[in-house]
Amino acid sequence: MPEVKLFSCSASQKLAADIAYHYDLPLGDTSLARFSDGEMQTIVNESIRGSFAFFIQSTCQPHDNLVELLLWIDTAKRASAGYITAVIPYFGYARQDRKDKPRVPISAKLLANLLTTAGANRIVTMDLHADQVQGFFDIPVDHLRSEAIYMPYLAEQQDMSNVIFASPDVGGVKRARVYAKHFGRELVICDKYRTKANEVAAMTVIGEVKGADVILVDDLVDTAGTLCKAADALMEKGARSVRAICTHPVLSGKAYENVENSQLTELLVCDTIPLRRESPKIKVLSTAKLFSRAIRNTVEYKSIAALFLGQ
Repeated sequence: MPEVKLFSCSASQKLAADIAYHYDLPLGDTSLARFSDGEMQTIVNESIRGSFAFFIQSTCQPHDNLVELLLWIDTAKRASAGYITAVIPYFGYARQDRKDKPRVPISAKLLANLLTTAGANRIVTMDLHADQVQGFFDIPVDHLRSEAIYMPYLAEQQDMSNVIFASPDVGGVKRARVYAKHFGRELVICDKYRTKANEVAAMTVIGEVKGADVILVDDLVDTAGTLCKAADALMEKGARSVRAICTHPVLSGKAYENVENSQLTELLVCDTIPLRRESPKIKVLSTAKLFSRAIRNTVEYKSIAALFLGQ
């Protein structure tokens, strides 16, 4: 069997180290040089000829993270790696998956093309904003689900008898329904109306939440405006408490302040994006073990589907 090589990129160093720990394999020896004008040069300091090479990097901001990942993939391709996998815990630009107005790009498709052209043979990612982004790739995509992390955690930490799951918008109903069905609980919907990007003008709760402990489910939290308004609307409708689980902590702008000043009692996120700072209301759950198992199953030609819901 070819040798397995795990490599850490700049945006996911802590997560990559944790993945390597669970895989029981040291991270590969690399160097990242920067020239005075800001250009990068990626260097692998060991032979990877014929190996399974995994490069771990979320394509969150800044854009250097995406460019760096493309350079690492090209480096491995030119070093004759046998099989190159881009492990992208958070896939940036996934929200731009269609033309919602004239004369705009489909950015998620462009990124898929770039990664494939650079030389990636496979993509491993988690909780894409839209499932159809998988179809933008002409190479295999292993789309892991954070339910495998959140569901066992919720079952251990909380009495679910008074819980109702909620989607902060109509587009996330399918995601929240998975939790409601798994735990045999009710589902409500918060219908939002936007006047412009990252700004919610109004929020309406569809369903009964009086006296319930509500858990909002979403794939990412950006400015936290939607989550906070949903929490306000749910509390106004008589909910006893509101928590949220969001896989990717983008947390841009005044997101930390919004969360800390909101009626949310807790925000559970994963470590797909490093937090800029700690917050008393934000708890981070590790994805390292799940990604480690996915990498091992890839190398050993085993099923990835068995990992989707913690099976």
